[in-house]
This record gives sequence, C-alpha cells and structure tokens, in this order.
Amino acid sequence: MSPSARLFCLDTVMIDIVLRIAHVPASGSDVLASEHLTATGGGYNAMSAAARQGVSAVYAGRLGRGPFSSIARSSLDQDNVIESIEADETRDAGFCVALIDDDGERTFITSPGAEGSLRSSDLSSLDVRSADYVLVSGYNVMYPGSGEIVLEWLEGLSEDVVVAFDPSNRVMDIPRINLRAVLERADWTLCNDTEASSLTGEDSLKESVVALAEQTGRAGVVVRHGESGCTVLTKGDEPVHVDGFKVTVVDTNGAGDTHSGVFLAELALGTDVIEAARRGNAASAIAISVLGPASCPDRDVVSAMIQHS
Repeated sequence: MSPSARLFCLDTVMIDIVLRIAHVPASGSDVLASEHLTATGGGYNAMSAAARQGVSAVYAGRLGRGPFSSIARSSLDQDNVIESIEADETRDAGFCVALIDDDGERTFITSPGAEGSLRSSDLSSLDVRSADYVLVSGYNVMYPGSGEIVLEWLEGLSEDVVVAFDPSNRVMDIPRINLRAVLERADWTLCNDTEASSLTGEDSLKESVVALAEQTGRAGVVVRHGESGCTVLTKGDEPVHVDGFKVTVVDTNGAGDTHSGVFLAELALGTDVIEAARRGNAASAIAISVLGPASCPDRDVVSAMIQHS
C-alpha cells in the first residue's frame, strides 16, 4: 500500500455529551454524574485515530452551522481531517448523550442533526482514488433513503478502493438487503465478538470468525474481543489470535472505532496485517484508560506500549 493512501470515513461526526455515573437509572429515577465532558465523537474517533498514525483522513459526511458544528469543526481541524462536503446552513450537527457506568460500559441516547442530510451528489463529488480506504458504519446503511444512497455509491467505487465495514452495535437493525450488499463489497469487516455472533448465529468465537469470513471480507475480517485482543482471519488462512493489553478500564466509548482507525491506517502505511491488528489493540487499550471519545494516542506512544509490553 502507498503512504499517500487516504481514509474516507462515512461514519457520522456528532457531539458526545459524556456523563460518568455509577449505574444507568431506572425509569423515572435520578442519578448524579461524577464526571462530565462535551467532545466530538462518532466518526471522528476513527478519523482522529488514523490521522494520529500519519494517514490523511477525509470526512465523507456533513456538518452544519451552530455551536455543536463549531466544536466538531475545531476537532477536525486539530487533526487535519478534511471537511470535504459543504455544511448544512440550516441546522446544527447532532449529538449523543453517552452514559458511562462504573464498568466502563456505555449507553447512548442520540439526537440526529445536519449529518442526516447527506445527498448522492455529495458522495459523487468525493475524489476517492485507487488504493484509498473507505470506512462505512452500520449506521450509514441502516436508515431508509440514506442507506440506498451509500450503497449505490459504494457499488460505483473502483475495485482498487479498499472498503471496510463496521456494522456497529445496532447490526440487527440493518435491513437484510442492505446488509448483504455491504458485506459483499467489504474488503475488511471489522466488528466485536457480539456483532460477529449476531451476524453469523455462531456462539463460539472461532466459529463466528470463520463464518463471518465466509459472508464477507474479500481481504479478511477482524473480530475484537475486549481485553483478550482480537482475532484476524485473512482470506485463505486460519484465524490468528492477537493478544490485547491489560489496562484499567475507564471508558470504552470509541474503543472499536479507535481500533479500526489504527488498523486501517497501518494497512495504508504498508504494515503487516497482524502487526496492524496488534497496534490497534495497543491504541484502543490506551484509549479506554481515559474518559471521553477520540482518545487515540499518537503512533510513537502506540509503539512504546508495544515495546514495553
């Protein structure tokens, strides 16, 4: 792969309002947050992760105008992420309330905004070139109207463009026809073990990885399984377990996106697949040890963690 390869990310950029709580309250009750922050999340997690590894990232989605869009735009600028599509002048970016409990698990409440106004002409205006990478989320192909727009655009991409698909935790809400279409186009399918089991109906990790690779991943699949790391299956080979890194978990929000961003960035830089997965494991471990989204470290920090493990 070429160091000039770019990552185009369709996963929508939103604002995360993060609240740390002891537990998610029962309906009608109240709970105090011990910490809080407002930060850019969504697709920014993967793009910032890729950018911090030295790969140019392009946001293939839409921001708006207003306080949330200003926060998001400032974050993109900080990591030199390109805002490639003109803003929606009539509304602000959406936001997500993320409730983080004492186990580091997260619960989301989402209010959509300008990111939902993406048009087919916006995608066709993108200058995606041979050897570039495109990251598509399950959210991009889940909703009526926008899902069809994204799938049509993906179908028209050159075969030399590497498409990666992350089905997200709402994988079962994706229309089956849309799911089949994106799985068939995906070069890499990147997900966690729960999502892999949902996609394949297999309970065991190895069986779900093998079954997923039979459905998708023209290059292969990566299935993440928390502290123990991830399992990689490159087409034509056997599954390979790549060890994780033990850290104190503070916030798992964005961990999967961090892993995907680093993994794809490393592939774009020419790194071996297994080493790319190992670096993804290290980066996501560092990211979950602090509160908030988009907490992927720079490449030299990832290298230092691997060297000292």
